[in-house]
Amino acid sequence: MTIIDGKAVSAALKESVKQRVAELPEKYGRVPHLVVVRVGEDPASVVYVRNKEKACEAVGIKNSTIVLAESTSEEELLNLIMALNSDDTVDGILVQLPLPGHISEAKVIETIAREKDVDGFHPYNVAGLWQKTPHVAPCTPAGIMKLLASIGVDPKGKRAVVIGRSNIVGLPVAKMLLDANATVTMCHTRTVDLPSVTRQAEILVVAAGRAKMVTGDMVAPGAIVIDVGMDRDPETGKLCGDVDFDSVAPIAGAITPVPGGVGPMTIACLMENTLECFLANR
Repeated sequence: MTIIDGKAVSAALKESVKQRVAELPEKYGRVPHLVVVRVGEDPASVVYVRNKEKACEAVGIKNSTIVLAESTSEEELLNLIMALNSDDTVDGILVQLPLPGHISEAKVIETIAREKDVDGFHPYNVAGLWQKTPHVAPCTPAGIMKLLASIGVDPKGKRAVVIGRSNIVGLPVAKMLLDANATVTMCHTRTVDLPSVTRQAEILVVAAGRAKMVTGDMVAPGAIVIDVGMDRDPETGKLCGDVDFDSVAPIAGAITPVPGGVGPMTIACLMENTLECFLANR
């Protein structure tokens, strides 16, 4: 069984981005600039934003973090985004989710300029993925595909099962696997007899948002298991994923740990997206 080391793969990707960024000042007079907006003090969001700041510093990308009070109105946030859209010194815009309940996440995502949408969530970027037209790839699905490649897994001809149907992970990673010529089954937590579906998977991607939902009896021997979840074990309080690592790891051919698997790749792909958005608009 192989532990898929997301930290090592992400470090290599960030080093590649760092080397490319270092060449930009001589050619363009500056480096890419990522602006991250956080609304409120959600503890997880605080950590995620801090990790993005550290990643920017590591690869040489300029970072600006804007922290707004939780009481900030939807109109105020949308006006800020529109100002950033029109700022030629800003190459990437990321609004950290989740947002307070009085702010529409859909409106926020739609307001970010498509060409500065480093998360790849804008409807036109989502459409570009499905229509195979130029787009910004969503970070987590792109990271998953890079992790598979890092252990020499070619999805072509393999049976893949994706648990989860969100626009952020489930749907786009299913499309990427299809484009890589896998046979893909999508399901969710209410799928009837879910274990009978997951046991058919040679590649199992779990993005259900439910701690330790997938157990060893749901996994085929030798399957590649990608755990996108990030939660707290209700019994120990430790970080865990959607996969019960202890029961699945002895059965799987390869598995991503939590933490240290998909999470680092998401941030590394964000750095790559910021660089690509900068270059696309030169």
